[in-house]
Amino acid sequence: MKYEILHKPSYSLAQVILEKDESIQTESGAMVSMSGNVTIETGMQKGGIWGALKRTVLGGESFFTNTFTAQGEAGEVTLAPVLSGDIHVQEMKDKVMLVQSGSYLAGSKSLEVDTKWGGAKTFFSGEGLFMLRVSGGGVLFMSSYGAIHEVNLREGQKYIIDTGHVVAFEEQMSYIVKRVGNWKSTFLSGEGLVVEITGPGKVLLQTRSFESFLNYLIPRLPKSDNGSSN
Repeated sequence: MKYEILHKPSYSLAQVILEKDESIQTESGAMVSMSGNVTIETGMQKGGIWGALKRTVLGGESFFTNTFTAQGEAGEVTLAPVLSGDIHVQEMKDKVMLVQSGSYLAGSKSLEVDTKWGGAKTFFSGEGLFMLRVSGGGVLFMSSYGAIHEVNLREGQKYIIDTGHVVAFEEQMSYIVKRVGNWKSTFLSGEGLVVEITGPGKVLLQTRSFESFLNYLIPRLPKSDNGSSN
């Protein structure tokens, strides 16, 4: 598999070249275009109905996934996320990544995608209590709202991130959820909850928060006569 990310970082497009008989698995609706010799097969994620339900209900992902395969010769597939933003490619090499709901775009068929419980002190307050756990060897494509900013933490180094800006991080990293300050600061500063992640490892951030965008947009929507938004 060869790939190139075009039009970074605002309107990224993943151009993927599949070798003969090679496949890539994507989220529903991710395909923009494909060569005429590429076939598409729609089915449930590995793990059957229960695995698909876990990804949909708990992880916020599609119930069905699409598998694209190049037939007879090499073929091209282009992929894009729903929101305007960036695409990050991770060569997994048997590492494990925790990916926020909505940021998984596509991956090699050899990857295992499951859900992971965030715990009672989870920071995924706007995304539910679960993230996607992606493991195994292969190529992982992740998307963001806004550009992706990569932070590499050394052993014992702590880093504080607004929860709405987390895209993914390596599973071995420890984290705690806490208020940005005291309760007054938490409710009045506009920052809300933050997560403190401890290295070593890599964290991917998105430069925009969809939740913050909605908080900005919804009060400005036109109101109908009964006071509700149109």
